[in-house]
Amino acid sequence: MLHLAKLHAAVSVDNSQTKEILRGVSLAINAGEIHVIMGPNGSGKSTLANVLVGRPGYSLSADKLEFLAQDLNSLTIEERARQGMFMAFQQPVAIPGVNNTYFLRTALNNLRVSRNLAPLDAMDFLAMMTEALQTVGLSEDFLERAVNEGFSGGEKKRNEILQLLLFEPRLIILDEIDSGLDVDALHILQRVINKLRDQQRSFIIITHYQKLLDFIMPDVVHIMANGQIIKSAPNVVAQELLAQGYAHWNNSAAE
Repeated sequence: MLHLAKLHAAVSVDNSQTKEILRGVSLAINAGEIHVIMGPNGSGKSTLANVLVGRPGYSLSADKLEFLAQDLNSLTIEERARQGMFMAFQQPVAIPGVNNTYFLRTALNNLRVSRNLAPLDAMDFLAMMTEALQTVGLSEDFLERAVNEGFSGGEKKRNEILQLLLFEPRLIILDEIDSGLDVDALHILQRVINKLRDQQRSFIIITHYQKLLDFIMPDVVHIMANGQIIKSAPNVVAQELLAQGYAHWNNSAAE
């Protein structure tokens, strides 16, 4: 599904200097797997997510950077989305003046066309939306609002979960989607992930919080620090991390 080898990423900090953020990240994710990435602030977690979806502004080098056996550097942001890559943002942005119904139906039908499926008409889309809204705990007046405008933090995150449920992507990147979610919303996220989890779909879940791991049992937990993955192990490593702290893993990596 995803194969990274010695991925480096840097950003310009002024006209003459760059700052390296990712320092040789290697990662392989098979179809059907859930990988969790944890680590302190500034360790490069969100940068990794941004690089994968094609956010501009980074200079990249890698021995391998592939999604579904295609070179990611050759794919635009839109092509990555059509191929099945999806990112739920840590801080979803508002789009004033753009109606949620219009936004979601347009995006979904573009994805369906790219998958050789017929676009949904208004009635079929409304039926799908009604069921999806019930699943994520949003009322139907949500459809008449502008995308994320005036939404609470929890509503924005539920909107991201709604998009995930509708678009059914292949590689799902969740960047701290659990931040600001109450227990009920965490249960909704768990149900959606379990509904979508199958042998053709993979997840990268970035989080600071062990509580999410109580709801979702990942296949692998990666600890990231200083732009590198310094530890990868089954879920139990998260329990050790809480007891020992990130500094322990930094020291272990240095040794």
